[in-house]
Amino acid sequence: MTNSITNNLHTFQCRVYYEDTDVLGIVYYANYLKFFERARTEWLREVGIKQSFYLEQNTGFVVRRLEMENIASAKLDDLLTVTSTISEFKRASLVFEQQITNQTQQLLCTVKVQVAYVNLGLSKPCAMPKAILGALKRVS
Repeated sequence: MTNSITNNLHTFQCRVYYEDTDVLGIVYYANYLKFFERARTEWLREVGIKQSFYLEQNTGFVVRRLEMENIASAKLDDLLTVTSTISEFKRASLVFEQQITNQTQQLLCTVKVQVAYVNLGLSKPCAMPKAILGALKRVS
């Protein structure tokens, strides 16, 4: 599986496993959210943002809002490509636009996800640390 970032476009590949599917070998719709989450996590990791470090500081990213459109079904053993871009960048939030295609480049699912940076102890949004802002600006 490969990951890469080019001009604010991150690419992440993953395989559909049996655990991702129903008895007919079709991906359960909610599992697309897992693929999208993994891609966002890998995107952040590639630009040097290790989420576990910030969780130790009692801060982190949480999903605030999402819009998802299911277009076609992924199936057992498909090789999926998740592409992600940041379409909106604010002091305390990001909007990712993501899509999943299969090995034939068929578009399967799209999502627009707003994540907020939150002080977990207070359950309130807060400004992202300068290290995160700097890493994000370098690739946006």
